[in-house]
Amino acid sequence: MKNTHISLSHGSGGVESHTLISELIYKELGELIIDGGEDAGVFSGAKSYAISTDSYVVNPIFFPGGDIGKLCVCGSSNDVAMRGAKPCYLTLGLVLEEGFEIAMLKKILHSIRIEALHGELKILSGDTKVVPKGNADKIYINTTAIGKMQANWHISNIEVGDEIILSAPIGTHGAALFCSRNEIALESDLKSDCVQLYPLISSLCDYEIHTMRDATRGGLAAVLNEWCRGACVEMEIMQEHIPILEQVRGVCEILGLEPLSLANEGVCVMAVKASESKNILKALNKHELGKNACVIGRVVGKAKDIKHSRAIMLNPWGGKSYIEYPQGELLPRIC
Repeated sequence: MKNTHISLSHGSGGVESHTLISELIYKELGELIIDGGEDAGVFSGAKSYAISTDSYVVNPIFFPGGDIGKLCVCGSSNDVAMRGAKPCYLTLGLVLEEGFEIAMLKKILHSIRIEALHGELKILSGDTKVVPKGNADKIYINTTAIGKMQANWHISNIEVGDEIILSAPIGTHGAALFCSRNEIALESDLKSDCVQLYPLISSLCDYEIHTMRDATRGGLAAVLNEWCRGACVEMEIMQEHIPILEQVRGVCEILGLEPLSLANEGVCVMAVKASESKNILKALNKHELGKNACVIGRVVGKAKDIKHSRAIMLNPWGGKSYIEYPQGELLPRIC
């Protein structure tokens, strides 16, 4: 790594995050890491399970469409669902700042309860720590999700000819958070798309899906670049096929943002065998969360090396451009 200190951009989900993970964490811990390159790892006992851990530091902790409690359950359960597992258990770690209002904590715990019941999740273990005022910002939450494997979707399964399916309009969570932040304070009726994705994809285990990912930090752009590099392939994405809400487009135009790089909390991307694509779309479109699902592109070839592994955007007029790996930190503490 060229950097000598950690910066906010190292937590963005973009190229700096990739550098931190690949050039520092993997170099030190790589021999200990199982199933690298995915948001959830798989392990075997009497049955096979997927496990994923995440920490939530979102600001504000209450936002249109959710709060940090709902977010921590949805975020962690989605990570194991993307590997083809049914989320079953959670661990819950709370870091509370001295002076945090009990009423706010009760509201957050209620959100956790509602989401856990909705997903039929049980809390397996937990911990609470309180730190002196000024040593945290109200509340941070760490959750680990464990799910029983029903399929095995992995980045290494991506093949030339695969079609890329997007389940819902992109950028809604990131745009909603931008509007609700005090330093930006835009008026909008946007709400976060924060939701558990397992109910949407639970019927897809028998289809030939090669890999799946929820497009959180770094958005769709980060997922596509990770896949291209991880599978050493080249993709072509059709710009006019990517669903984006008009309110999100408006926020992006005002603030000069790229919708493809905005975080999502209720959107999944999947690479599927082309012959299965129509049937998978039919299954997705039957569900409320997948009514706008569509094919946005395909894997067009193998790349000769990682440097040539790239996602290319095709605009309606025949122009081409690279979908850049997000760089810098658009907005810290987005999830």
